[in-house]
Amino acid sequence: MSTPHVLLGLLAGGSRHGYELKRAHDERLPRARPLAFGQVYATLGRLQRDGLVAATGQDRAAGPDRTAYALTGEGRAALDLWLSTVEPPMPYVASTLFAKVVVALLVADAERARSYLIAQRGAHTARLRELTAAKADSAAALSDVVAADFAIAHLDADLRWLHTTLDRVADWHREVHA
Repeated sequence: MSTPHVLLGLLAGGSRHGYELKRAHDERLPRARPLAFGQVYATLGRLQRDGLVAATGQDRAAGPDRTAYALTGEGRAALDLWLSTVEPPMPYVASTLFAKVVVALLVADAERARSYLIAQRGAHTARLRELTAAKADSAAALSDVVAADFAIAHLDADLRWLHTTLDRVADWHREVHA
């Protein structure tokens, strides 16, 4: 995720201070990792330094001073460019799941890798059930349902890979140690 671009997008609706941006991020991207306040303010500082946002004033609403920020013309252009750029599919396998299986095959036997795959399959299946239940909740917001659909599709792909790899572990182990 590109935190700077997400913050630019949240500022597209109007001027906001860091607390409002953090809250809007966490509400609009409900299944994403919540942003830390420090990350929001550090990112705003870089965006301001780069001329993509500008401070529009300060507010003291029963607490510390809060600086509000707004998009600049350059910020709007950067956001528009980001939104129109197609994301290339990842060229490399960069998954902890994949790395653990490879390392298990290198340092242990096929049974250790198989045990890991089975345990991971259980964890993925449990998460899949949680997300499916969350989607079925009649009070679920559409943003929660869409985020759950995204996560379910990825879990489903992982589960297919886990299943296929379980069938290949013994052969893969022999190949690694040949």
